[in-house]
Amino acid sequence: MDCNPASPAWRAMREGRPFDVLDPDLVALRSRAKKLLRRLEQTGEDDIQQRAALLHELLGGHGATPLVEAGFRCEFGRNITVGDYFYANFDCVILDSAPVTIGNHVLLGPQVGLYTVSHSLDPQQRAGGLCTAAPIALGDHVWLGGGVRVCPGVTVGENTVVGAGSVVTKDLPANSLAAGNPCRVLRPLSPQDRLHAPK
Repeated sequence: MDCNPASPAWRAMREGRPFDVLDPDLVALRSRAKKLLRRLEQTGEDDIQQRAALLHELLGGHGATPLVEAGFRCEFGRNITVGDYFYANFDCVILDSAPVTIGNHVLLGPQVGLYTVSHSLDPQQRAGGLCTAAPIALGDHVWLGGGVRVCPGVTVGENTVVGAGSVVTKDLPANSLAAGNPCRVLRPLSPQDRLHAPK
């Protein structure tokens, strides 16, 4: 099934307006993503061409050689765009109700979660499936350590490293080392952070 751009729920979701998470069009699009993800899980690690073809069908756009390890999950897939040499380690989850834009050479550690969607705080609205969504963006050369959670509406600047287990609730500037819950900048990255390569 292809997305119907005239679908009111799809438009509302993409535009950051409240939407019904149980809308039949959205349920069908989630089902499509689940089927593609199931096929991806069933491919062998050496079946590079088939895995690449499935990622091409699943994602909204990608650069050269994206690589996702076992356990990758997303909500729609088509709202995710990744740059060149994207890598997601085991059990990555991307809830892409709003656009998720990922730059070049981005590394996601195991069990990283990118969550664009929020349920209503009102219990009756929440029970009825009312949600909102806000985009997430990761700049070039970002590295998110294992178990990092990125909340709706967050942008992480290029080259920034986020320590394992952090919960990122606000934008992070470029060229920073950040960690914590809530995540905060610890210090700027510097030339002293370079490793000495073996000779």
